[in-house]
Amino acid sequence: GIEHTVYRVALIPPLSPLTLLAALAAGFFFGMAALFFAQAAHGVSRLFQKISYAPLRPLVGGMLIAAAVYALQTTKYIGLGIPTISAAFTGLLPPWDFALKFVFTVVTLGAGFKGGEVTPLFFIGAALGNTLGYFLPLPPALLAGIGLVAVFAGAANTPLACTLMAMELFGPGIGVYAALGCVASYLFSGHAGIYHAQRMGAGKPHHEPVDESLRLSEFAKTRKIR
Repeated sequence: GIEHTVYRVALIPPLSPLTLLAALAAGFFFGMAALFFAQAAHGVSRLFQKISYAPLRPLVGGMLIAAAVYALQTTKYIGLGIPTISAAFTGLLPPWDFALKFVFTVVTLGAGFKGGEVTPLFFIGAALGNTLGYFLPLPPALLAGIGLVAVFAGAANTPLACTLMAMELFGPGIGVYAALGCVASYLFSGHAGIYHAQRMGAGKPHHEPVDESLRLSEFAKTRKIR
């Protein structure tokens, strides 16, 4: 009797030069969000590792999160955030939702609480896409759908899988828009990712040449050495 949450994109406009350019522009923002998320998550983790006694790390992180929840008087940005993701497809969200979820998630993960990055990235992507609807000529729900998959595509370096996932979730009509958003996000996110054990496989166009046998963690170390 368990069912997945259903997200619906009510309006998918016809393809045109303007809408295609808008999807590419959105992909740039999604790629930047993916890049910053990966860098922030690893950076905050390194920061917490300066606390030599490991059990203190989640204690300090938990206290920070609890204090932030108390200060904001909302639990909107902890947990999976499914209600907010759903709301991104039915109306306009506050433009700061994606940023606050971003901060809560990187602090939680960096402090040592491991429960998954996938749904939080869906939240960040859908909320950011919804916010882009304030100024890009595409429906906010469509941008939320693209963002839901494209931020993860950039953060996990999986543009093809995420394009297919978009068509599974929202129907084949979103395919071209999702592909543009996911590929642009993948390209603009650079040689970064949330999974440090992931191998480079292939260098990305318009970025510095890399040893394609390296893991992301090994590539990050070579950049520090340089």
